[in-house]
Amino acid sequence: MTIEWTTPGPPRYLTGDEAFIGMPGNVADFWRFALGDLRMNNARGYFAEYLVARALEIPDPRRVEWDAYDVRYGAISIEVKCSAYLQAWEQKSVSQLNFSGLRARTWTPRGGESAEATYNGDVYVFCIEAARTHDAYDPLDLGQWQFAVLSRSRVAATGYRSISWPTVIKIAGGEQLAWRDLREAITRAAAENVAQGPDTES
Repeated sequence: MTIEWTTPGPPRYLTGDEAFIGMPGNVADFWRFALGDLRMNNARGYFAEYLVARALEIPDPRRVEWDAYDVRYGAISIEVKCSAYLQAWEQKSVSQLNFSGLRARTWTPRGGESAEATYNGDVYVFCIEAARTHDAYDPLDLGQWQFAVLSRSRVAATGYRSISWPTVIKIAGGEQLAWRDLREAITRAAAENVAQGPDTES
């Protein structure tokens, strides 16, 4: 039987001012509902991807659901991993900083899920919101964010599926970065992959 694929048209990007039809309000109201608290895991992760895209000065960056990586910078594919000490719920103590999903199966509509989990970014950017009290917490203050950048070859050499922030910093040679340092570090890490040749995954 022949499959007739339904292909979507180009996305209609919204500004937030678009009004609902049939009820009061607009798209910005929905965004406040879904993404209004950047302590929420999904919202914080999306925001971290946005910070990376902005650091790279990508014109009009847009998130693409189901891509094998989070950000594309020229020929460089980038996986963005995010963690924070504080969450949107009550905590006995601040969270341990861990990043999961270093290896993942990819998916395409026509090819389905890949057979094996792989390291899918040329570069991995690890981001933490470093505030430790809710009174101080302000994710819009880039001074509260810390970053580390590793090449795929370094991440793949660990064989890990998840990794802690202290281990990331150790592999990065103790280098913690500010937002303004990301572009240079990402370019340098991508070049490191080329210098080291194909990865060996475990």
